[in-house]
Amino acid sequence: MLKATIVFMLLATVASLFSGLFFLVKDDASSTRLLKALTVRVICAAVTLALIAFGYFSGQLVWHPPW
Repeated sequence: MLKATIVFMLLATVASLFSGLFFLVKDDASSTRLLKALTVRVICAAVTLALIAFGYFSGQLVWHPPW
């Protein structure tokens, strides 16, 4: 479940990245949608890093190879 949540958050980060790119190209200078997309992307990245740290320290994510 944790790995699926991490993958979902990574996909949300990439989606926010591309929506920010779209808003950068298409919107006028007075629009705040680019700033909102950047905020969402930073929050998604921070949550992803927190989930990875939680998974590592709780033992759900391991560092050693499986073989």
